[in-house]
Amino acid sequence: MQKRSLKHVIFGKPIHERLAHHERLNVPFGLAVFASDALSSVAYATEEVLLVLILAGSLVAYNQLPPIAIALAVLLAIVAFSYYQTVHAYPDNGGTYVVSTDNLGSGAGQFAGAALLIDYVLTVAVSISSGVQAVISLAPQAQPYAIHIACAAVGILCFMNLRGAKESGIVFAIPTYGFIILILILIGNAIVTGVNSPQVTPNLPPHDGDPLHQMGLFLVLRAFAASCTALTGTEAIANGVKAFKPPEARHASQALVAMVVLLGVMFIGISWVAHHSGIVPMHSGTEGYKTVLAQISINQFGNGPMTWAIMIMTAGILFLAANTAYADFPRLASFIARDGFLPRQLASIGDRLVFQNGIILLSIVSIALIIKFNADTHSLIPLYALGVFIAFTLSQAGMFVYFRKRRWMVLKRKDLEANEENPVHTPQERIVAARKLAYKSYISAFGCLVTFIVSGILVVTKWEEKIWIVVIAMGVIMAIFTLISRYYKKLATKLSVTNEDTLPELTATTLLLVPRLHKGILQAIKYAQASSPDVRALHVSLNQKSAEKLKEEWIKFGVEMPLIILDSPYRSIVQPTTEYIDELLAKNKKRMVTVIVPEAVPNHWYQALLHNNAAIQLKLALAKRKNVVITNVRYFIEEPK
Repeated sequence: MQKRSLKHVIFGKPIHERLAHHERLNVPFGLAVFASDALSSVAYATEEVLLVLILAGSLVAYNQLPPIAIALAVLLAIVAFSYYQTVHAYPDNGGTYVVSTDNLGSGAGQFAGAALLIDYVLTVAVSISSGVQAVISLAPQAQPYAIHIACAAVGILCFMNLRGAKESGIVFAIPTYGFIILILILIGNAIVTGVNSPQVTPNLPPHDGDPLHQMGLFLVLRAFAASCTALTGTEAIANGVKAFKPPEARHASQALVAMVVLLGVMFIGISWVAHHSGIVPMHSGTEGYKTVLAQISINQFGNGPMTWAIMIMTAGILFLAANTAYADFPRLASFIARDGFLPRQLASIGDRLVFQNGIILLSIVSIALIIKFNADTHSLIPLYALGVFIAFTLSQAGMFVYFRKRRWMVLKRKDLEANEENPVHTPQERIVAARKLAYKSYISAFGCLVTFIVSGILVVTKWEEKIWIVVIAMGVIMAIFTLISRYYKKLATKLSVTNEDTLPELTATTLLLVPRLHKGILQAIKYAQASSPDVRALHVSLNQKSAEKLKEEWIKFGVEMPLIILDSPYRSIVQPTTEYIDELLAKNKKRMVTVIVPEAVPNHWYQALLHNNAAIQLKLALAKRKNVVITNVRYFIEEPK
């Protein structure tokens, strides 16, 4: 039986390519993996809106919560419908980056990609930090360990995703559906028991005197901008269509519709209950801190088992909501790397059929962000949502262009939609098809306009809350894309073979390092003799007596290979060897030198500590020398019987 490596014990056995379809997700698991980010925003989006509205210190401002919740639900429907079209137009993993690149050009695609990469990193940081706040609501004594808990949660998510999409989907389904069920029970209970109760007057803090916090259009727009965090993750399903079981587009669109309905119902419901109950948010870090959702649960069920169950599931889905980013960030990074704007290592898929390099990169950057902002949700939230709304705008602009192009092709009898399932042959059929495409383009144009306006609102209202950091970060990432692309293009130009190129003329010289003559080195001698006509044995003398002994044994054994002994007054093996090689290269610029280093391989790892293998030191010393190759000939040390 083949031994399993430590990696396979921890992360699971490699998965064969022919079994890739078994790793695909059905609608319930796909909803858990791709929609947990959007659905979990219910836990903090209402709180973020209230934190803005209560700055005015007036009941008039507080009463804007229900209209803002409804406005957000309308915006959600517009965005979701546009992505529904994207799923069916690009069933082969279109998503924002591909749609923008195909229809608006490479620059727009890069801009959308940069915006989404930032948003996915913030998704992990915000979701995990919000999950920590839910834990602290249950156990305030955990506050000093907030960063530690958050970093540990990122580590667990990284581990689960390295094991594969199917396994992560199974694990994440429990808290996702537990959260949905409990929130719907909470809203239902409030409607049944509290809908006829008189509204509670909220205990609002006094106005702080800041003119920007006066009740007015700016404050309402700022509160609406805060609510837009609930829409982050809406694009995730469209970006990961290929992760669903066939037929991919149908299953992905079903998951998208389910996500939108659940998110709309839960966000409006929680906002209504919070407004009806007169809930006022606390500032995190204060003594006895409770989230708005925790306060609502206590108000409805008391500080008992039901409240604990809701908060445990809330913490669970918030921690796992970051998995939406883990599902999409590596996939998006692979698309961008495939196009030559990110390191190519991000495009490689591992033996568990996941983009492991993207998963590890996302974990490292997210942990750095969590540490920088002390795992504080309210510090991270202002940076959130801008990236995803820029992506929404570009995606819908791309879909507008896509539908207009196809409409023109249909009308010009260059129909791209004609196939066995949807034949378009007659003029009347072409007119009907063109009208449908025009209708779809109008929807995309309207969605593009709305999300563009929301992006502007986010920039204006959150500028003082350091949203400019995101703008600068996008510029930096775009610059990185440009530099990487230039490097790969230059590399491709340099390495491209033309008709003028010929095979170079090279002189081959082989150097065999001989520490002493023993049975283990005999195979290396034979290999060296077969490698090139110019072969030499090289011995670095650290001891005159051992050098003389080697000479005698060499002659006695009759090795047909010249033995060159180099003195080493400073007792270094590396320096005399490199100096000798440099002399050879200086004499003949077309010489290729192969250095053969015999390497002992003991039975047990701890026995390696007893062997002085020079291969590593030599590789480091000769790594940057042109026309030098180092190879190891290993000999295995058998246990004495």
